Amino acid sequence: MTTITTRTVEYPADGLTMIGHLALPAGVDRRPAVLLGPEGMGLSDVERRRADALAELGYIALAFDLHGGRYLGDPEEMLARCLPLLADPDRMRGIGHAALDVLRTEPRTDPDRIAAVGYGTGGAVGLELGRGGVSLRAIGTVNALTTGRPGEAARIRCPVWAGVGSEDPIMPPAQRNAFTAEMQAAGVDWRLTVYGGALHAFHHPPVDHPVVPGVGYHSLHAQRAWRDVVDLLAECLPVTEGLGA
Repeated sequence: MTTITTRTVEYPADGLTMIGHLALPAGVDRRPAVLLGPEGMGLSDVERRRADALAELGYIALAFDLHGGRYLGDPEEMLARCLPLLADPDRMRGIGHAALDVLRTEPRTDPDRIAAVGYGTGGAVGLELGRGGVSLRAIGTVNALTTGRPGEAARIRCPVWAGVGSEDPIMPPAQRNAFTAEMQAAGVDWRLTVYGGALHAFHHPPVDHPVVPGVGYHSLHAQRAWRDVVDLLAECLPVTEGLGA
């Protein structure tokens, strides 16, 4: 296993002091980087471990914060914050840009080789960065089939991969169709993977607090979705690019 280093980073966004988790592979060379967004509950050890796993693969990875260092385990509190956020593209872009600035400021980040990967609300933030015209190598989302303001998806200049559970009541077939229609109309290079029998947040290990209806862990599809994310990065953001390999 590759030796990595990690550190906590604080930065302002959305009127809060965000607390992100930065993971770096061994070495001093510049590397491609991944902006990693959490589900609506907020940054947890699940996303920190994913950032660490990306660093082990050779990426600089920043798991960004949504709620000023808080994890919202109360579903009502989570929805009260996330629903207005998801309805406000400018706020989502502000949160994304603030985290992106931190990632770009890291000396080992190659600013021309960055991808955004996110889950739920964190995935929606990544999509909004793309709709806002940010230059990314790839956007990968799970449980984040959000649609944007009319015409803005045409600003997305990279491949988009999205994953969703077939039984996800929060992202039902009508939402899938709206998302794919938006991507297709905009000429985006898009892919949608539907994981049969999976609910919302199927990728997230069980938690010890209440969750919104329609959420459930599916261990096999969780592994598959992670492999799909890694494959997306290998295709669009190869670690070996620019390293002479």
